[in-house]
Amino acid sequence: MNESSGTNHDARTRGPRDGGGVAHEGPAKAILRPAIALLLVMTALLGIVYPFLVTGIASVIFPAQAAGSLIVRNGRIVGSRLIGQPFSNPGYFWSRPSATSPQPYNGLDSGGSNLGPLNPALITAVQARIAALRAADPGNDARIPVDLVTTSASGLDPDISLAAAYYQAGRVARARGLSVGRVRALIAAHAKGRLLGVLGEPRVNVLELNLALDQIH
Repeated sequence: MNESSGTNHDARTRGPRDGGGVAHEGPAKAILRPAIALLLVMTALLGIVYPFLVTGIASVIFPAQAAGSLIVRNGRIVGSRLIGQPFSNPGYFWSRPSATSPQPYNGLDSGGSNLGPLNPALITAVQARIAALRAADPGNDARIPVDLVTTSASGLDPDISLAAAYYQAGRVARARGLSVGRVRALIAAHAKGRLLGVLGEPRVNVLELNLALDQIH
């Protein structure tokens, strides 16, 4: 009777063991090991292999887009088709205003002003832009297109509407000594239609249009 009790006590003290005398792994350790292994595998696949694979394929199929859609003139990078630039010279087409900081069209701080339509700060900013456009082209009493006096959600828009481009045609023509018809024809030649004929609005890239102007002049 005493020997049997002692045997049971020793078994309870030693705990469960397998046939070889080695303790079984606990449930937490059994789950943690495959979870860590899966994390390392997925990190390597999705964080290293997949980005390099996609970048490599894009570089082969769409080399210009993968490189940032850069515009090169005379061996020098002058900008990107995807990011706008500020222009204030009357002989150039002006871009849509940008709300990024510390400088306009700052790709590291993309975003809009988030000002509501009744916000006094937005009204003041729009009035200042209207005044600048009128001062640069005092004889033009046409209605100013909205994209010339308001910022976009990204603050990086490289394009303006065809209405915004044609509104500026007279000012650009006088500043460069060109006919208005020739400037308007240049706008039409660089106009881009809706994507797939449905998405977006007709537009023109401001930097490409201004570069084409420089080639004429």
